[in-house]
Amino acid sequence: MNGSLFSDAASRALLAELVRIPSPFFREEAIMDFTFSWLHEHRIPAEKHHYHVKPIYDFHGVNVLGTLEGAEAGPRIVLNGHLDSVDLCEGWTRDPYGAEMEGNRLYGLGALDMKGGCAAILLAVEAFAKTVKRFRGSVCYTLVSDEEGPFGLGTDALIRDGLLEGADVAVVTEPSSAFAGCDFPDLGLGARGGWNYTVSLKGRAAHGANPELGINAVVEAAKVLLEIEKTPLATHEKLGPGSICPLGFSGGGAPLSVPDQASFSVFRHVIPGENKETILQEVSAAIERAGLSGDVCLAFRETPYPECDGFLPYVVDENAPWASALRKSIIAVTGKEPKPTYFSSVGDFNYLGTRLGIPTLVFGPKGAKYHSPDEYVEIDTVTKTAEVLYDFLVSSLGAER
Repeated sequence: MNGSLFSDAASRALLAELVRIPSPFFREEAIMDFTFSWLHEHRIPAEKHHYHVKPIYDFHGVNVLGTLEGAEAGPRIVLNGHLDSVDLCEGWTRDPYGAEMEGNRLYGLGALDMKGGCAAILLAVEAFAKTVKRFRGSVCYTLVSDEEGPFGLGTDALIRDGLLEGADVAVVTEPSSAFAGCDFPDLGLGARGGWNYTVSLKGRAAHGANPELGINAVVEAAKVLLEIEKTPLATHEKLGPGSICPLGFSGGGAPLSVPDQASFSVFRHVIPGENKETILQEVSAAIERAGLSGDVCLAFRETPYPECDGFLPYVVDENAPWASALRKSIIAVTGKEPKPTYFSSVGDFNYLGTRLGIPTLVFGPKGAKYHSPDEYVEIDTVTKTAEVLYDFLVSSLGAER
């Protein structure tokens, strides 16, 4: 349909440049500079959004964003993608920054999660800016930092600074089919939420030869953790059940003393109807069942701002107008009906879908091994993602070409 505007060669060339720039979270300056320059070289409006997170990190971050404004009032569509990656792990058999090609696959750290989706946004915006003469509404494209960090500070800053006010819909080009483990194309319509918390226990020290004289904090902590894992989990018709994942356990360590301190941390994925209050209730119930002798307390992780202490779950109705519009574009470009999918974990889409309260749709390329050695993306799906975005913008904004 719009094949003359897009090519796998163009997708491969741009994505290779992005992959060759190391950009682990908190260290994204170089890739933001590249993206800002690329947009200006292609005569597309762009600016750098600088933000400072003083609590905890004293982190100075930067996002790149821009807006194409139509001649008439209309919908404001947000395109969102993150340019940071996780840290480099061991086990790679290819150059993680080499952008090596093998058949349809481009290998590299962040190639799938999610520089491929960001390349699709850039290519779609470029095509729209060059071919559309008149449209209504606006296109706001946001390439953000620190999604892979603990708090999603880049998108959080956009929201906190009011730069996404008035948005009607967001499309996030995360690799949805890869995350869902299904064929391309799919259409992501929601995600579970989650919080990280720590339970700390205080016992009473004693000599290891007389453990009955003390209160073993390690044993107490183990009792509570086992009770937490017995918590009955509710199920959502789209998102499935929540989940409880212990992340770490510490305590004791003296040569021959009953440990008087212990703690463990948990990530609790939640579904609609579950939140911090329900987590507190289930942990309190587990503590009561454990029948402890020592003291215990629960604390959610320290957070820079109250708004980003956790991630609320959300679901978009698959028959809602914006979901239907994107589905039509996917079918028009690929000739296939996209499978409705739902993320089991959290990301910037949670912030957009809950804090902005707008329909947030996730659609992106196919690949494998995200957060793992030898990560790759399938180039033809990067091209198709760009083409779908272009078709969606043109049809949703009444564009004249």
